[in-house]
Amino acid sequence: MAWQCSMKRLATGCLAVISTLAAAQTQAYPDFTLDHWYVQTSLYTEHFDPDPEHTEDQNLIGIELRNPDEWLAGTAWFKNSFDQPSWYFYGGKRFSLWQPSDDFELHAKLTAGLLRGYDGDKEDKIPLNDLGIAPAILPGIGARWGPVETDLLVFGGAGLMMTAGIRF
Repeated sequence: MAWQCSMKRLATGCLAVISTLAAAQTQAYPDFTLDHWYVQTSLYTEHFDPDPEHTEDQNLIGIELRNPDEWLAGTAWFKNSFDQPSWYFYGGKRFSLWQPSDDFELHAKLTAGLLRGYDGDKEDKIPLNDLGIAPAILPGIGARWGPVETDLLVFGGAGLMMTAGIRF
């Protein structure tokens, strides 16, 4: 139980840092020139309140398009907490927190979009899913080593997911 409380505090702290960074963003019109692609998968998922119905194996496959200022647009396919195929269509931004070299960086990430896939008797498991599509906001924090990235993402008050991927 103490571990779950500390994970919730971590999630709240991540959201506060990312919200502050997003508010500090001053560029009014981002450059939509494609800089690179990012392909990712899920490595680990942990729910704050484990439920026997929950699966911790999301099998996420995602792709993002990013511009030089790290604005992004992406989509991800995954199995939701109840093993239903789901989609997340989103936009967002990465924020560099610390970059001691060209090959290493710590960053924060904030995405917002639409989530599809919580159906049937599970459709009320996420808020605002009346039409089968719900809004979602995912804050995260991560690191990049050369072309390899990893992120720890918070999905609402439900849990955390660690992802990893490669820039192209």
